[in-house]
Amino acid sequence: MSNRLGMKVGDAEHHIQGDMLAVGSKAPDFKLIATDMTARTLADYAGKVKILSVIPSLDTGPCTAQTRRFEEAGENLGDGVVILTISADLPFAQKRWGEEMGIENTETLSTHRDMKFSDDYGVHDTEWRINQRSVFVLDKNNVVRHAEYIPVIGDEVDFDAALAKARELI
Repeated sequence: MSNRLGMKVGDAEHHIQGDMLAVGSKAPDFKLIATDMTARTLADYAGKVKILSVIPSLDTGPCTAQTRRFEEAGENLGDGVVILTISADLPFAQKRWGEEMGIENTETLSTHRDMKFSDDYGVHDTEWRINQRSVFVLDKNNVVRHAEYIPVIGDEVDFDAALAKARELI
C-alpha cells in the first residue's frame, strides 16, 4: 500500500494512504457503517449501479454541495442506481445532517471505525483522518467504470461525467 502526496489543503500537501483504483479493476469490498449502526457491504447493493461519492466531511460547504448535487440527480436515476456518500464522519453526525438536509435519495455511510475503505480505495488522508474527495462509479458487477480523485480539497468532482457513466450502465 502506498503513501503518496495526494491532496492539497491550503498551502500544505497531505499524504494519502492507499493505491488509486484503476478503471476496469474490481472494486474492493467494504464494510461501512450506516446511520442505524448496521454494517453495509457491496453485497447489500447487488445488481445495482453504484455511485460512491467520497467526501472529507458532511459539515463543510463543498461536501454538502457534492452530496446535495448527487441527491438531486438521484431523483431521476431510478431504482437501478444507488448513491452512497462516504465520509469519516460519525454515523450519528451523518444521521443528524441527513435529517436536517432532507436527504432521501442518498445513503450516507461511515468509514470512521477502521478507515479500511479509505485505504482500499486510495483516499485516506492520514494527517486529518478524513477522505480525499473522489467519486467512483461501479457497474452491477462491482467493476470500477469511473474513478476521479480530486487533488485540491475544496474542488468539485466532475458530476456530469460520473452521472453520465452511471446512466450508461443502467
